[in-house]
Amino acid sequence: MIKTLEGYYLSKPEPYQSCLLALRDIILSANADISHERKFQIPFFTYKGKKLAYLWLDKKKLKMGFCLDKSLQPVMEGVRPKDQYESVIIDPDADIPIDIILNKLNYYILLIDKK
Repeated sequence: MIKTLEGYYLSKPEPYQSCLLALRDIILSANADISHERKFQIPFFTYKGKKLAYLWLDKKKLKMGFCLDKSLQPVMEGVRPKDQYESVIIDPDADIPIDIILNKLNYYILLIDKK
């Protein structure tokens, strides 16, 4: 599994490859309980088994997405919950918005820990 995950990063052209690798390191350093895997053909990060974040490169647009796992949402009769996502577009030629990324990760980690 590691080879296919590493292969994802190494298959991307510069400057995207370096930016993706830096984002991976930022995410993994945010909390020791964050896991890294390849899911839906992209790098995906989970925390205590709950969806947390992902990295996506599409047509030269790099996004970091954050997830609110449907299992963390209140149950309402007659409503089927779906995972909720929000994303930040990352410019690989600019400074990575580390403060925004860490704030979002910590927010979603806090939601998971409250459950």
